[in-house]
Amino acid sequence: MKLHELKPAQGAKHKTKRVGRGMGSGHGKTSGRGHKGQKARSGGGVRPGFEGGQMPLQRRIPKRGFTNIFKKEYSVVNLERLNMFEEGSVITPELLAERGIVKKTGERIKVLGDGELDKALIVKAHRFSKTAAERIEAAGGKAEVI
Repeated sequence: MKLHELKPAQGAKHKTKRVGRGMGSGHGKTSGRGHKGQKARSGGGVRPGFEGGQMPLQRRIPKRGFTNIFKKEYSVVNLERLNMFEEGSVITPELLAERGIVKKTGERIKVLGDGELDKALIVKAHRFSKTAAERIEAAGGKAEVI
């Protein structure tokens, strides 16, 4: 088989509906838009969420809660992800971002105690869970809060 011999599966391709091409096409005259009315006009139609003047759903439902603008977001790193580093290395948020464990530099890091750590590492992060700090120190490493 060659590239020029490739074809889509049977029934995967459909002809496009050609509207407004005369009565013989079956889609002539009003072109599937019915007779007159807002939706028959060019550019016609209503905005998303409009319910014909009835109070729309997004306004009928009560507001609930609030957003805390001072909330601090943390990127979570589990202990087992730190096993990829060499024994005795210093792990910083910049190094984690460089290795692709967290998405971008400048994020706050919280280390959680999920998994086992089998190397002595110096981990610098913004927060540690209690189990994470215990397991880092049990492996002979050090957990430093930035």
